Amino acid sequence: MGVMGELSHDARTRLRRPEASDAVAEFGWRYVLGEFRTQVLTGSLPLAADVAARAAAVAGAQGHLRMDVREDRVMLSLQTTEIGWVTPLDAELAREISAVAGEFRLTTQPDDPGAGRAVQVLEVGIDAMDIASIRPFWKAVLGYADEPGRSGPQDALVDPLGQGPSIWFQQMDAPRPQRNRIHFDVSVPHDLAHQRIQATVAAGGKLIYDAEAPAFWVLADPEGNEACITTWQGREG
Repeated sequence: MGVMGELSHDARTRLRRPEASDAVAEFGWRYVLGEFRTQVLTGSLPLAADVAARAAAVAGAQGHLRMDVREDRVMLSLQTTEIGWVTPLDAELAREISAVAGEFRLTTQPDDPGAGRAVQVLEVGIDAMDIASIRPFWKAVLGYADEPGRSGPQDALVDPLGQGPSIWFQQMDAPRPQRNRIHFDVSVPHDLAHQRIQATVAAGGKLIYDAEAPAFWVLADPEGNEACITTWQGREG
């Protein structure tokens, strides 16, 4: 029975995070920050193009599938764009696209051991005392847009072409000149987070905050500049 049959939701209902993660894990996809993500390692650009064309045919209607075709792989993400989240329909599309990869004797998989890198979503967080006053600057200078359905003075900004990381704003209570005020949030598959943290610490980083793990861990480089490793876990409710 397919995913659509296993889930008791309407095809356009937002999936809860644990539900979303479980719906696609067996197909080699991962739920990461409101999207399903995976990649197909093809070894060549012509094969990558063939896989991408078949995946596009499966996805059909606009507003669900995005692809990045490279010389040796296809990187795929699924999301119901109009609501900015994943639905049972996206889960079903993930299953069908994985089946297409299988027809090429390839697999959808979240990580590439050879490259040492898993699928991920990158965000930039900006600390601010007055978010409403700085948000228009970042929207204009980056050529960004409001998130679908969210255009408030403190809401995040996104690249309308999906090329760059989204920008979100963190409210500050007081100026903090001693620390960096722009940091990266790296959202990774939940089952690969500890591997990424260990690699970061081995590279000279320091784990400085984990009280809210597994939602996020804060790490710092040798000069104190911070970055966060984040997962979907620990965020329900």
